[in-house]
Amino acid sequence: MYYYSLRIDAFTDDKIIAINNILEVKSNFSPTAGWGLEVKEGESDAEFFFIDYFLSLLRGKYEKLEKIGVTRDSISIWMLYEYEGQCNMEFLPEDMYNLGKEGIVLCVSCWEK
Repeated sequence: MYYYSLRIDAFTDDKIIAINNILEVKSNFSPTAGWGLEVKEGESDAEFFFIDYFLSLLRGKYEKLEKIGVTRDSISIWMLYEYEGQCNMEFLPEDMYNLGKEGIVLCVSCWEK
């Protein structure tokens, strides 16, 4: 089971609402956890290109986010993976390039079932 999330350090209701409006997508995190959008991918689901998707939500909106106090260093993209046996992963070079170019952190967390 994979969980992917775009997370922004924003913990006030006003800031969370402003981010919802700027990104045109509503946070599905608890407000106490900050702003976040989490997507779950099951074993039988089609592959979800999470880095590309989350960067597309942010593209062209950094200036508006900065106006409400959200800087790139408060934004992260997460991959969370529950596994059995061995845990392997790979990332496309263009995804790594695009993350680096935008100054967005990639976080990976794995745990055994």
